[in-house]
Amino acid sequence: MWSFIQKFMKVHFIAIGGSAMHNLAIALHLKGYKVTGSDDAIFEPSKSRLASHGLLPAETGWFTEKITADLDAVILGMHAHADNPEMLKAQELGLKIFSYPEYLYEQSKEKTRVVIGGSHGKTSITSMILHVLHFHGREEDYMVGAQLEGFDVMVKLSQDSDFMIMEGDEYLSSTLDPRPKFLLYKPNIALLSGIAWDHINVFPTFENYIEQFRLFVDSIVKGGVIIYNQEDTEVVKVILNSSNQIRKLPYKTPEHVIKDGITYLQTTDGPLPLQIFGKHNLLNLEGARLICNQLRIMDEEFYEAISTFKGASKRLESVKREKDYIVYKDYAHSPSKVSSTTAAVREQFPNANLIACLELHTYSSLNSEFLNQYKNSLSPADIKIVYYSSEALQIKRRQPIPPEFIQQAFGDESIHVFTATENLQAFISNLNRQNAVFLMMSSGNYGGINLQEI
Repeated sequence: MWSFIQKFMKVHFIAIGGSAMHNLAIALHLKGYKVTGSDDAIFEPSKSRLASHGLLPAETGWFTEKITADLDAVILGMHAHADNPEMLKAQELGLKIFSYPEYLYEQSKEKTRVVIGGSHGKTSITSMILHVLHFHGREEDYMVGAQLEGFDVMVKLSQDSDFMIMEGDEYLSSTLDPRPKFLLYKPNIALLSGIAWDHINVFPTFENYIEQFRLFVDSIVKGGVIIYNQEDTEVVKVILNSSNQIRKLPYKTPEHVIKDGITYLQTTDGPLPLQIFGKHNLLNLEGARLICNQLRIMDEEFYEAISTFKGASKRLESVKREKDYIVYKDYAHSPSKVSSTTAAVREQFPNANLIACLELHTYSSLNSEFLNQYKNSLSPADIKIVYYSSEALQIKRRQPIPPEFIQQAFGDESIHVFTATENLQAFISNLNRQNAVFLMMSSGNYGGINLQEI
């Protein structure tokens, strides 16, 4: 690894403003690399964070003069297109072009790599592991897709860490490399949290999607470990059918009780109050515990630390708590995440008036053929709201979706459907807040709604 560090000291990022890319750029800058970058648009918080480290490009756009023969590496972001002029110049000069995951592997190939994969839960599980390590003063390298309390940069690269903990995304690596990101990491220790069809624009069939996870399990280094959710039938089939010579450790939802709105984990030392809730989070916690065991963190140390974990950013995050009502915001957008999150809030607050509002924002969720996957996902709620932007449909070149089609796909004619932000805002503002729990689920921002103002 030392030879790699010595060799690659001058690095250029094409599409430096991405949520993952800007964190990697900052991490390399802090490591002593000379970092430059370009992008056609940079938004917050990437913009401010790059600026604070002196890495924000002077102007947006692509500039071929930035691509010079003395660059040791070019890192290509996912949203750079095949005709990107900087990429074409790098190819013309014969420079080494890395995708984001490819470069992370190069930085960690001499370490023990821990990769958290799955259609859902991977950010939360990775966040839990890092929280526990941080709590006990363990400094390891990492990459996670959410901002965590107590962490400045969400990618850390060093020369002396023994482990590299990474969130493993099944989405594609770059325009030059169509392989899923997690296939490039070659983990020594891996976790598979669940398989639920997502990214229909990339994986058009469920079988094609499952195949990526089979390849992921096969990519684990021989003699390694896979920790897997035994309550997910698709995961179990993938694991048991793998002929890879690895140890296979299952996990399931741990024993727990809910009392007065607080979830208590049943441990050998008695009930442990948690600051998170929901069956999916308890499953995530159990997976994180087994990973931490592999990292030489024993159960007693794990429970001590996890009791202070408040959750990853945008994952069942309490954004407002008043005497009469609570507002949670969650990143949930895929059918499995929407279903588990809505069920979790209902279980935690069985007597509250649950108002669930989902924004259909992604390519998959705005696909009329995919919408049936959401059937009954909002069933636990008392008031169900679905919002999607007509403008978003146009941008993604989708045909208009009638409200009746949404109701039919979700299996509930009582769903309130909105396509205009002002109408959604007016409806929510006029709802009775007495004994209410608002669950706002989106990977977007509801067309710019300010939840605090509502």
